[in-house]
Amino acid sequence: MSVEQRINAAWYGRPAWLLLLLPLMVLFRVVASLRRYVITSRSCGAPVIVVGNISVGGSGKTPAVLALAEFCRNRGFRVGIVSRGYGGKAPYYPYLLDENSTPSMAGDEPCLISRRSGLPVAIAPDRLAAATLLVEQQQCDIIISDDGLQHYRLARDIEVLLVDGQRGFGNGYCLPVGPLREPIERASTVDLTIINGGSDTLVGYTMTLTGDTALNLVSGEKCDLCDWPESQRRIHAVAGIGNPSRFFTALRNKGFDVIEHPFADHHAFRSVDVSFDDTHPVIMTEKDAVKCAPFALENTWSLPVDADIDTAFFAEFAKLLERLPAP
Repeated sequence: MSVEQRINAAWYGRPAWLLLLLPLMVLFRVVASLRRYVITSRSCGAPVIVVGNISVGGSGKTPAVLALAEFCRNRGFRVGIVSRGYGGKAPYYPYLLDENSTPSMAGDEPCLISRRSGLPVAIAPDRLAAATLLVEQQQCDIIISDDGLQHYRLARDIEVLLVDGQRGFGNGYCLPVGPLREPIERASTVDLTIINGGSDTLVGYTMTLTGDTALNLVSGEKCDLCDWPESQRRIHAVAGIGNPSRFFTALRNKGFDVIEHPFADHHAFRSVDVSFDDTHPVIMTEKDAVKCAPFALENTWSLPVDADIDTAFFAEFAKLLERLPAP
């Protein structure tokens, strides 16, 4: 288990030793609260939708961003997407992705979003600069920010909060005692909340991740999971995401005998990480496949997923869009 995984296990449990860090948490809360009022937000020249969370770790933001981007595109908007580009080191910033962009340059999630959507994607530590580039150079008339709920420098018109329905807000404490980037009260200030996987205790619109077709990283062959050979259902499952257990559970629910290989979120994969001393197939998340494709073996597959979001969410989202300037 990596250091990150151990910390996450503590945050989403209740080990008493974390309370020793309470003085640091108090300082963090003060700074996090002040940032909202001290930082001056600036417009990029187009309406901005921020899709983010208040907790550390994955919550399904990338599939949600793709779903919202497609919804906006279908309503006539020229959509651009911005991201921090975590895990990548671009030759310059802001950086506009193209067909030659790699995860080492732009990060895994921006590369995935760019390839899946075909929309303009720009990255920069300063999301305002990235968004301005898309407006001025790509004529985008609406911007979706993948993460960045706490990036207050970029003015926003709509905030969408993503919450992992399994893990919720963890122990409810801010960093470093818990996983929260901002006090839990921040969740009540957003426009819409999506619960990934649903929840009996959290309030929001339900989202489920659906994926039934595996893609071979070498041949490009597609295989419906229901047609997967029974003799090959013992698999190595690889996940370098915020909550790997969700991926493993999804595969088990599809009838696979899973050998788990969890990695830290945004893990920099090497060939040795996905090479095993047997002939069992390897299935990984689509985000990890973006990084592993260059050295993938013939029995390596990815499982692309789509966000299936409650239709009631899109009804409310459409109302918010109607308040924005027409494209």
